[in-house]
Amino acid sequence: MSLKERLTEDMKIAMRDKDSIKKNAVQMARAAVLQVEKDKKVTLDDDGIIEIIAKEVKKRRDSVPDYEKSGRIDLVEDLNKEIEALLQYLPQQLTEEELEVIVKQAIEDTGASSARDLGKIMQAVMPKVKGRSDGKIINQIAKKYLS
Repeated sequence: MSLKERLTEDMKIAMRDKDSIKKNAVQMARAAVLQVEKDKKVTLDDDGIIEIIAKEVKKRRDSVPDYEKSGRIDLVEDLNKEIEALLQYLPQQLTEEELEVIVKQAIEDTGASSARDLGKIMQAVMPKVKGRSDGKIINQIAKKYLS
């Protein structure tokens, strides 16, 4: 079963179970996939869909601090549930230890020595961890090793 078919099936199940948070998360992910397909006039494979779902997860993670600042704990909880629902469609997320190994290797491979070389490291690491980690975390780890 392709990822697109799985999204459709899971949305039906969420609707049947009256799980509005999961239904909304899956529906928004499907809409984002359809939008990209229409805009670029392509049919996305599973890798393309994973990339879009990773972006959807990132959007939600980036919104959480704003809602926390404004005291909207109810919305934070909903966002976290949506993130959890969308993470099911992504490959197993890498742990910080696994990311550190990848970043250290990239630093060695690129010969990076200062924060100015951060772009080189990001360029080397991101294709390896596609959909399995957030760029912010990789950026923080790289900065830690370069400073």
